[in-house]
Amino acid sequence: MGVKVMTYTLLALGGLLIILLVYLAIISSGKPEAFRDENGEILEGSISEKIFVQIGGVKQGMFIQSKDSTNPVLLYLHGGIPEYFLTKKYPTGLEDCFTVVWWDQRGAGLSYNADIPEESMTLGQMISDTKEVTNYLRKRFEQDKIYLMGRSGGTFIGIHVAAKAPELYHAYIGIGQMSDHLKSERMAYEYMVKEYRDAGNRRMLRKLEASPVTDRIPYGYLKLRDKAMHTIGVGTTRDMSSIVTGIFIPSLTCRAYTFTEKINLWRGKAQAGVHPLWNTILATDLSEQVPDLKIPVYFMHGIYDYTVSYNLARDYFEKLNAPEKGFYTFSQSAHSPMFEEPERFREVVEKDILHTNFKLADKQ
Repeated sequence: MGVKVMTYTLLALGGLLIILLVYLAIISSGKPEAFRDENGEILEGSISEKIFVQIGGVKQGMFIQSKDSTNPVLLYLHGGIPEYFLTKKYPTGLEDCFTVVWWDQRGAGLSYNADIPEESMTLGQMISDTKEVTNYLRKRFEQDKIYLMGRSGGTFIGIHVAAKAPELYHAYIGIGQMSDHLKSERMAYEYMVKEYRDAGNRRMLRKLEASPVTDRIPYGYLKLRDKAMHTIGVGTTRDMSSIVTGIFIPSLTCRAYTFTEKINLWRGKAQAGVHPLWNTILATDLSEQVPDLKIPVYFMHGIYDYTVSYNLARDYFEKLNAPEKGFYTFSQSAHSPMFEEPERFREVVEKDILHTNFKLADKQ
């Protein structure tokens, strides 16, 4: 009887898995949705496409979206994983103001390829790729300059690019701006230890204390990091308690990626770990390596962000020399103010960034 029950259970689970795979294949059209008017017709002058371009000798993909393709171009640099698939759940409104380009960087998402040489995943190559994508966009949309926006790990690449090629950009926008990230991880570790101790969560506390963050990041800590942060609301968003329900499932249900591209999204993440430039990031203090920018700078940061330290971002901002700069605190956000406080985010974009103003910035 026990063998029969187990057999039926396995068959049922196998059937459910097949149904799930068929469902995912059906909804994985691989095409982003078009923008439509009130009559259901494609909005005149709009653009919504997924394209692939040879960048740095590697086929790389991106989503380009705008309700008016003559709008200024914004190149978005993601962190450890591409984030376009989250815009369905967390609309940003960027496509109303910009021709926004969600580029999946070398080795990630649409741009994943198992044959990409590991030795090409360097800061120098990422900078070169970003400049090449920028020049492609400048030429295609006939714009002398574009906007550059980075989030999380994308800020590490973006601020280097802005420093090396300011002539290409109207402004640099950093969301969850990195600075001295090893110090940031130590601060996050200390904060989480205190929070879990105060909450009486001895199980998580023991795990954290077994992998202390000092002058290095132990593997045991990295295994705990995402769960520990999201459980107490200092991870991707304040209300995202699980990576599985908050990120993994939305990635699988995103229609703009094919089924294979969805697999590659997570193959790239598994291969890169936290970020493909993780060791370089940990060894760098950006306040020393990039102390000056020659274009306007906007930092937007959630006050509950411990994925990348809010306090260290403020310290870096104070030290950074730029012709004009503004820091924007998002009081209800963790690591994703663009997703968590979209109305304030859009207000900053429309009233300040697009007009090179800083009226909404924190008072200095």
